[in-house]
Amino acid sequence: METLTVILRALANVVVVLLLAPLFEGVLRRVTARIQSRQGPPLLQPYYDLLKLLGKEDIESGESPWMQRFAVHLALASVLTVVCLLPLGAPSPLNAAGDMILLIYLLTLAGICTLLAGLAAGSTYSLIGISREMITMMALEPLFAITLVIGALNVNSLRLDQVLDGSVYAGGGFPLSGLIMLAVMLLSFQAFVQRVPFDIAEAETEIMEGPLIEYSGPKLALFKYAQMIKLVIYSSLFVALFIPWGSALVFPFGWLWFWVKVLGLVLLVTVVAATHARYRIDQALNYYGGLLGVAFVALILAGFGY
Repeated sequence: METLTVILRALANVVVVLLLAPLFEGVLRRVTARIQSRQGPPLLQPYYDLLKLLGKEDIESGESPWMQRFAVHLALASVLTVVCLLPLGAPSPLNAAGDMILLIYLLTLAGICTLLAGLAAGSTYSLIGISREMITMMALEPLFAITLVIGALNVNSLRLDQVLDGSVYAGGGFPLSGLIMLAVMLLSFQAFVQRVPFDIAEAETEIMEGPLIEYSGPKLALFKYAQMIKLVIYSSLFVALFIPWGSALVFPFGWLWFWVKVLGLVLLVTVVAATHARYRIDQALNYYGGLLGVAFVALILAGFGY
């Protein structure tokens, strides 16, 4: 019975994220349009887009169709597995099934799927896109790993339930390393969710969505869905680590408050994306390098207990 309860809670996490991810995307589009003095699409437009793409013919035009299919299904599977491990306003349903290392691997795997998609497409634009994506991953994945490692150092454990229970950085007052990582994650958050000014790997006006240029129909829908879910995942991780206050309230108030905070973070992403121009890859790399250097300083401080 206990195993069944855990499975049902994990499935509930997946269902909630699958339902809310397009809604957050719709909020992002709508608010962006308002900031830019446009009417914008309906709030539910992302749902319509996904349904329309899922209903289209599955045309395969890349160099390696089987790799295209494998990449898109692996991308969606990896992000949904992460969803099962996260405390989305409630204790993580599968916190005993993995640790911080598994979480880092799964999030990295989602990025690797983008590289596989671009390689399978074989287009010039897709190859440019995956080269940019690879450079971005080499800078951002260590940055995210450092954030979780500092959390693990503060609790002397790699357990998900202990690192993501809201007490690592903020529960007993921010340590110095926590304050530094809060600033670093805020400044790099736009890059983690691949939004302007850091959507360099896709850059629709430059390389026509790069790695996804040869995707259409159901496969494009699933890739877009995975990207929407990544926005929810990184927002949820940020809330769990840095702004956990109120999550311990009685259900459903704590659960609802958690999603209000996630929505607030999505609105912040929206405002930044709507008011900034896209960076060049060399500008972004310099930016990532500076943040990575600061993160290493925070890691050293955490090693000494600060």
